[in-house]
Amino acid sequence: MDWGLTIFLLVCFLGVVLLLEGGFLLWQDTSSSEVRQLERRLRALHAGGHGIEASSLIKKREADRVGFLGKLLLKLPRVDTLEKMLQQAGVEMATSRFLLTAGMLVLAVFLSALALGQPLWLAAVLAIAAVFAPFVWLGWARDKRMRKIETQLPDAVELIARALRAGHAFAPSLQMVGEELPDPIGGEFATTFEEINYGIPVSDAMLNLAARVPVEDLRYFAVAVVLQRETGGNLAEILDKIGTLIRERFKLFGTIRVLSAEGKLSAWILTLLPFATALVINLLSPNFMAVLWKDPAGFRLVMVALAAMAVGVFWLWRIVKIRV
Repeated sequence: MDWGLTIFLLVCFLGVVLLLEGGFLLWQDTSSSEVRQLERRLRALHAGGHGIEASSLIKKREADRVGFLGKLLLKLPRVDTLEKMLQQAGVEMATSRFLLTAGMLVLAVFLSALALGQPLWLAAVLAIAAVFAPFVWLGWARDKRMRKIETQLPDAVELIARALRAGHAFAPSLQMVGEELPDPIGGEFATTFEEINYGIPVSDAMLNLAARVPVEDLRYFAVAVVLQRETGGNLAEILDKIGTLIRERFKLFGTIRVLSAEGKLSAWILTLLPFATALVINLLSPNFMAVLWKDPAGFRLVMVALAAMAVGVFWLWRIVKIRV
């Protein structure tokens, strides 16, 4: 019997078992459902900012998972604002990973422009434009989620009012909203219920909800609950009136959006069309556009055209922006 071969096979077997066990423990510590749920709760508490300090816990956990470059990115100014925007947009991505992805996109756009034979200044301009692309997308995702919450809010307020009339307390009413209504508003109210269960006062929990979800109608709801707890009154009746007010405001805003949709579409087309046309012409025939930056007169014409476009864009967006 070859004992050397037996010991070698046994060591290999133990090595594979330990490797699999280590991989499982690593996945459980970083990507399991429990870890994701814990991070979601910490980020929600951090986005609120009342009653608990979760910012240091989030940054410490991210610093443990990212490399040296990621740790430097977490020290940039206004990282807390970016973290709050990611939370409000419903994006389950670490702040450091988002910043790294944005940096990689900028580098890819710059190198692609150079590979296509574009001049260095145009590649730099495209790279600078690519810097803003992830943040524009994040703002779009945030606005889309906030609009969805606006549409769901009247149902949530009326459900709480009905639960109060049925004899439930306020906190279980929030739990019912979290269980009965779909995301995103169901998740936000479930987070508020969890905060109250963790011992945060109801007033602070409502202020956290208003901070996490910057919707004006939701702030009315949060302020009404806080005032009712301080001064007393029939909360169910108050919420009924708030629900009716929110529905009427939502109808009015819907009418305004329909009336201004054509103007906004025209503004977008007129704003982006010159740049898209110039880019396509430059890709198809670079010599045709080269006179605009090689000749001093052409460069002055470009500056005058950009200034005139800036004035036109300003007036277009002022026309289609209707305040209520």
